[in-house]
Amino acid sequence: MGQERTQRVAEQIKKVIGGIIHDDLGDPRIGFVTVTKVELSRDLRVAKVYFSLLGSEKQLRDTKIGLKRSSGFIRKLLGERIKLRYTPEIIFKVDAGIEHSIHISEILSNLQEKRESNGRK
Repeated sequence: MGQERTQRVAEQIKKVIGGIIHDDLGDPRIGFVTVTKVELSRDLRVAKVYFSLLGSEKQLRDTKIGLKRSSGFIRKLLGERIKLRYTPEIIFKVDAGIEHSIHISEILSNLQEKRESNGRK
């Protein structure tokens, strides 16, 4: 399967799953999730769906549980909305890159605040 086609399918899956999470899931455990990327296996049978969530560790844990329990329903809707030979198995993963970037931004902001408060004394 061509790399270009795999990327197009992954992008389409990303959009559809993002829409399903926002529009079709009623699970109160799932917070405001952003689907950041989808990695497909070569045979398109497994989709690793990376997501980010702004919130506490508890909200992140609850969201992971909610997404894992909803994965069958999400897969069913995905199969109805995208016509593929096989609807991929969905594995949700936290996109640590965005979380890491936010953490670094917070550290830099704190350092800047400390510098400004030391400069005023």
